[in-house]
Amino acid sequence: MKVSFKWLSRYVDISGYTAKELAEKLTRGGIEVDIVEARNQGVSGVVVGYVREREKHPDADKLSVCKVDVGGDELLQIVCGAANVAAGQKVPVALVGAVLPDNFKIKRAKLRGVESHGMICSAKELGLNDKLLPKEQQEGILVLPEDTEIGASIVDVLGLDDEVLELDLTPNRSDCLSMLGVAYEVAALLGREVRLPDTEPGSGLHESGAAAAERVSVSISAPEGCSHYTARYIQGVRIAPSPMWLQNALIAAGVRPINNVVDITNYVMLEYGQPLHAFDAARVRGGRIDVRFARAGERLVTLDGAERELEPHMLVIADAEGPIALAGVMGGLNSEVTADTVDILLESAKFAGSVVRRTSRQLGLRSEASLRFEKETDPAIVVPALNRAAALMAELAGGRVATGIVETKTGVKPAHLDLSLSLDRVNGYLGTSLSMLEVKTIFGRLGFETAEPRDGELEVRVPSRRGDITRDVDLIEEIARLHGYDNIPTTLMSGVTTPGKLTPAQRLRRTVRRLLTGAGLHEAIGYSLSDEASVRDYAGLFPDAKPIGLSMPMSAERSVLRRSLIPELLSIAAYNRNRGQRDLALFEIGRVFVTDEEKLTRLPQEHTMLAVLLAGRRHGAHWKVKPEPVDFYDMKGLLEKVTQYAGVELQYVPVSDRPWFHPGRTAELRLPDSLGGETVGVVGQLHPETQQARDLDDTYVLELNLDAFGRAAASVDELQYDPLPRFPSSARDAAVVVDKSVAAGELIRTARQAGGLLLAEAGVFDVYVDDKLGAGKKSVALSFVYRDPERTLTDEEVQQAHDRVVAALAAEHGAELRG
Repeated sequence: MKVSFKWLSRYVDISGYTAKELAEKLTRGGIEVDIVEARNQGVSGVVVGYVREREKHPDADKLSVCKVDVGGDELLQIVCGAANVAAGQKVPVALVGAVLPDNFKIKRAKLRGVESHGMICSAKELGLNDKLLPKEQQEGILVLPEDTEIGASIVDVLGLDDEVLELDLTPNRSDCLSMLGVAYEVAALLGREVRLPDTEPGSGLHESGAAAAERVSVSISAPEGCSHYTARYIQGVRIAPSPMWLQNALIAAGVRPINNVVDITNYVMLEYGQPLHAFDAARVRGGRIDVRFARAGERLVTLDGAERELEPHMLVIADAEGPIALAGVMGGLNSEVTADTVDILLESAKFAGSVVRRTSRQLGLRSEASLRFEKETDPAIVVPALNRAAALMAELAGGRVATGIVETKTGVKPAHLDLSLSLDRVNGYLGTSLSMLEVKTIFGRLGFETAEPRDGELEVRVPSRRGDITRDVDLIEEIARLHGYDNIPTTLMSGVTTPGKLTPAQRLRRTVRRLLTGAGLHEAIGYSLSDEASVRDYAGLFPDAKPIGLSMPMSAERSVLRRSLIPELLSIAAYNRNRGQRDLALFEIGRVFVTDEEKLTRLPQEHTMLAVLLAGRRHGAHWKVKPEPVDFYDMKGLLEKVTQYAGVELQYVPVSDRPWFHPGRTAELRLPDSLGGETVGVVGQLHPETQQARDLDDTYVLELNLDAFGRAAASVDELQYDPLPRFPSSARDAAVVVDKSVAAGELIRTARQAGGLLLAEAGVFDVYVDDKLGAGKKSVALSFVYRDPERTLTDEEVQQAHDRVVAALAAEHGAELRG
């Protein structure tokens, strides 16, 4: 928002402050000012001149010799090269000794033998942004209005004795997208009054005898898109350029003047923050206005000349035959105000910001009007802004305003909001010791009405122009701003504080990440969106879950939420392999999305998963180490790093029906029966067909549900630290013959249960398979370490414990000692 310092002074007394000082006040009060820019870029000695005569230069076809009256006793002879210079014009004249931007000094000159005493200037030569001038003024010299006083300083005429404050507004302060909104803010900061424009009928409104309701009718067929629509009828306007003061105000605000009627609507929009639109009344067919949503197949050529195909969610202003404007965005070419326009239908309305935003975004049309509607305009200024614009059209365009306003409402919000606030709450939040009188004074400066406090509560009435204030804490923020942030003392925090720490789930994820990166793995981050085939073919640990597709996917490859991390991890592996990187050790910690609904009616469940992928060689090329491919036990070793930290020993259950996995080299991971026995993961080698389809070598993957695993880990007692053993241990070995179907892990678990506290360690050190052992048999060699933490065991005690272990293996698994 660009704020003219001179324009602002019409609404609030800012005497005693420079533009830079005011900018500092605003910034300290929470309205940041990016820059203060002087409109005068170094112009001095330039006055208004009147071209009495213009003749062709005797020796140059493109030069003219002009006799110019600048209010002195004699006419000045000036040679001009502009093609549009002509007798009878009033123009800016830089006198001899004048200075133009970039310190360009004007001197007497002789051009092709003819003396020139000054220079007739263009807008660009005066440092103006010529793109903000009317199109006819963008070429050649600047032609001034006929009523401009000869000899007057061009700085005064063009309003260059002004400075512009450019505000960097936060989204909640849309009230400052208007001069009056900024005036309220400045008045509050300086403790001064706001002077509002006079818009009452009869005070500037030259009302005609005709009633507006006899000329036009209005209705709202889309109440969810428009809550209040008003119109005035102005007859007999004369379309002409705006007076210089109005043009100067618009240019200072960065808006290009067009003609008096359009300029008035833009001026009032900048003044009040309420966008307006002027229709050529003669082109409103049927004398009827209806605010409705567009119908299928309707089209509208907007003021920029583009034909727009409308959709049913777009709010339009329609006459008896069809749309004539996109509500809150842009008018239609079929109702445009032109040089032939005589009667004006002036619109002021409250459109829903969400509806305007959707239309503006879809059509790529962003305007000053849509910007304000999107942020929600003040419902209380719809009629005042309408009356203000009508009064200006009567004054500047010679119009006669028809009696009355044509309007309709569908549910206008009240013009205020009542909030309660306690003094203790204010001082508790801010750490101040403000009195009730000081608080009431601050609200008075803001223009907020207050009632007498009752039971320590102050009732505050917030005007509708401050739509950003909805709670008592918003009022406290206003108190802080107006009291001054620099005046708020530094105080220590009070109350109960809670030391921050990681949750168990966060701690588990962080530790898993540290363990795996420490083991040499690289962390990958895959897409949460995958293609439909991958999600359909592999559901991971959730085989009954339904795929969750996006309603508007950007591509087919990213159209469905993932149910497993493995497909994306395989894609990352294929990407690396195609680029010559075959030795891969990757992991990802991420979320998957699960639902049992075909069509979502509630949010899907989210599960945090761990996926690991190993492929290629265990070690890189080395002169001392023979290259070996990774295998199942490399993956098992990584997993055991995690399970040992968590204190949860997972059970490995061989499976042969897992999609994408090798039927003989895959196991499900289950929690112990004591912790529920839930399946929480899968580990194994990819199926050869899966590897071939993805152009991969032998690849091993692991997927673990960290949420379920974490809950089990949380149920385990805290880690216990045991002292180093002080007494010697005794080792025993046993080679037992069992069925091939018996897992070595089951033998270890049975041995630990039978050995009790005396069995300190148990492990497998050899597995032997031979037909001599018997059909379907294998030999498993087990090692046992026995120790008592309190004393030295005798050989008899060790042997008794060992015998119990061997007997338990025989009873539970049919194990026979191998001779």
